[in-house]
Amino acid sequence: MKRAIIIGSGFGGLALAIRLQAGGVDTTIVEARDKPGGRAYYWEKDGFTFDAGPTVITDPACLQELWGLTGHDMAADVPLDPVMPFYRLHWPDGTIFDYSNDDAALTAEIAKLNPADVAGYAKFLDYAAGVYHEGYEKLGHVAFLDFASMIKAAPALAKYQAWRSVYSIVSKYVQSDYLRQALSFHTLLVGGNPMTTSSIYALIHKLEKDGGVWFARGGTNRLVAGMVKHFERLGGTIRLGDPVVEIEATPTHASAVRTQSGWRAEADAIASNADVMHSYRDLLGRTRRGEKMAASLARKSWSPSLFVLHFGIKGSWPGIPHHMILFGPRYKGLLDDIYSNGVVPEDFSLYLHHPTVTDPSLAPEGCSTFYALAPVAHLGKSRLDWDGEIGELMKERILDEIQRRLIPDIRERIVTSFHYTPEDFGRDLNAHLGSAFSLEPLLWQSAWFRTHNRDDEIKNLYFTGAGTHPGAGIPGVVGSAKATARLMLEDLR
Repeated sequence: MKRAIIIGSGFGGLALAIRLQAGGVDTTIVEARDKPGGRAYYWEKDGFTFDAGPTVITDPACLQELWGLTGHDMAADVPLDPVMPFYRLHWPDGTIFDYSNDDAALTAEIAKLNPADVAGYAKFLDYAAGVYHEGYEKLGHVAFLDFASMIKAAPALAKYQAWRSVYSIVSKYVQSDYLRQALSFHTLLVGGNPMTTSSIYALIHKLEKDGGVWFARGGTNRLVAGMVKHFERLGGTIRLGDPVVEIEATPTHASAVRTQSGWRAEADAIASNADVMHSYRDLLGRTRRGEKMAASLARKSWSPSLFVLHFGIKGSWPGIPHHMILFGPRYKGLLDDIYSNGVVPEDFSLYLHHPTVTDPSLAPEGCSTFYALAPVAHLGKSRLDWDGEIGELMKERILDEIQRRLIPDIRERIVTSFHYTPEDFGRDLNAHLGSAFSLEPLLWQSAWFRTHNRDDEIKNLYFTGAGTHPGAGIPGVVGSAKATARLMLEDLR
């Protein structure tokens, strides 16, 4: 059998490993942390289970396909529960918008904001369906290895005005400022600024409408555990708690990986699901190729980071849905502060995750598990004391906001809490600049302009995950794994 080694066990690495193992390649995953999952890590504290994220599962078919390769059923390992509404959007003036794929309910919600926008939304949905077909169904699982492949995609990109931003396209169809926010905020879930991210990412709306929004029973960590179980069932091996420190390579060939413990293994092919800058700058730092690519990546634009406050509280909250967006008083101004100005603003928008409303097992009886996530500038925009004063200040501001808008006595109810900052993304995940989503999803950093699924010079070195095409998010990184697996299986024949 041919042998492959995958560095990192995020969703991209696990999906790639399953595809390779199912294709007859002896595959080993090497993971730095004590648990698999990468960004989908989890903690258990005081009886509460806290997922690090991601927590929004869309396009479940892309995951089910991984089990179907060998005639297995994903549902036997990972039950998925539907989430409805997908999100509740909440503005400071008390306006609420329940976002779902229930046509009648969604039409009523749009009409509440602006009756004239019902017709405009229908036109936007047609647009989203078009970019979904061109950008996801046709190109989402295809490797862009040369500029010619980009040229072939250009007519479709031009047809849908891919140079325009998602917010710009949404604004073309609807007039309500709140509805414009409701139809454009999704890019933030993959690290993109709605004001600058290519309009192709409007496909996310169609992706959710067709496939729904789901939650893995027991938390996203159970989806990770199910993928690991399936990989091992097929004969794969996973090595935990041993960071890779070097990819041994010549100018044209990668031969082995070496870990912190001194373990070394040779392989016919090596793939990295680690941060792309870390892969080139650190793991290939002794090679000319590593130096060259690290210098190129340093000039690119990177997605922001996140501040995530996890807390377990006394009481149950049936009135707070599973996913909630608490918008702040500003939209564009706040995005400018995060993406351009590099400041911690006085106001913010929050994604509030409340999994116990769907699955009470994630907290002790009579208690609830939450996290509140705020996008913040990455460490290249501002070097702040996240481990000290700034982290504590952000925590208190978030609690103040939740107290004011949802849970008046939240501080008295807290059983346990902790927060995760840009510094933690850098330390735990080797994320360049503490970025939570790798390269920013701009048009000139997409497809061929993104890190290639196979290195141009080291021909048996491959990449999967958020830094490669098509980008971040569970469907994105699982799609990158599909594209990379196709390359690897062809090359290893």
